[in-house]
Amino acid sequence: MAEKNYREDLVGVFGHPVAENPTVLMFEAAFRSEGLAWRYLTIEVEPQDLGDAVRGARAMGFRGFNLTIPHKVEILRLLDRVAPEAELMGAVNTVVNEAGVLVGQNTDGKGFMTALRQDGGIEPRGKRCVILGAGGAARAITVELALEGAESLLILNRDRARGEALARLLCERTPLRARFAPWLEKARIPEGTQVLVNATSIGLYPDLAGKPAIDYDTIGSGMTVCDVIPNPPRTTFLAEAGARGARTLDGLGMLVHQGAIAYALWTGMEAPVAFMKAALAREFGA
Repeated sequence: MAEKNYREDLVGVFGHPVAENPTVLMFEAAFRSEGLAWRYLTIEVEPQDLGDAVRGARAMGFRGFNLTIPHKVEILRLLDRVAPEAELMGAVNTVVNEAGVLVGQNTDGKGFMTALRQDGGIEPRGKRCVILGAGGAARAITVELALEGAESLLILNRDRARGEALARLLCERTPLRARFAPWLEKARIPEGTQVLVNATSIGLYPDLAGKPAIDYDTIGSGMTVCDVIPNPPRTTFLAEAGARGARTLDGLGMLVHQGAIAYALWTGMEAPVAFMKAALAREFGA
């Protein structure tokens, strides 16, 4: 009888909440398309249990894992090494197990930039940008905007300390002119803004009616409005922006493109992006 190998290589995502995260669909489709005996697990990990989850993943020989809300910053203290760009961002969304050494990477920002260019037709160089939030996704996106030559950036955030820290980081360690402003109720988006990004979890399933508290009448046809939320793809935030003539970009593109980078980091192979996109399109009718 021929020798059989029933072992599967494991990757996955740790988050809280995470049940609504559709990442598993695109990775499982990618693995099947390439004939890889890999599995992607969606794992609920509460904040106080992150250390145990990382130790468990190491012990079980996970090839790597993703981090989503709220773990992208806290994971830094649990890793053996952090890539320079992820260190600059102060956030990690992808961990690679390199022969027992856990290395933190961040694919969010690069995934966002690819989506902005390929799906949105927007070149970030010279653009005036506004970002809502200052958490892990916001840090990744703003650093990439800085490195890609954006002209200016306004950070709106309710937590002053976190928002000011991100603006200071960008001013001190990148060429970008960044400033912070408190996110007050019905915040106005400055005239002349070209790219507006919601980098918060407001509007994430099941909060389908949720939307960031801004003055939507300050959004106009000259803006490209982006949401990092993939589920639902058409958030209330994007619907409101689209109704005012703005070009909109949903979170599915960013999800696919950042996932493609993670796939390459884990497997050493180029990601089958078309299969990943098709899996999400089937799920959401996109």
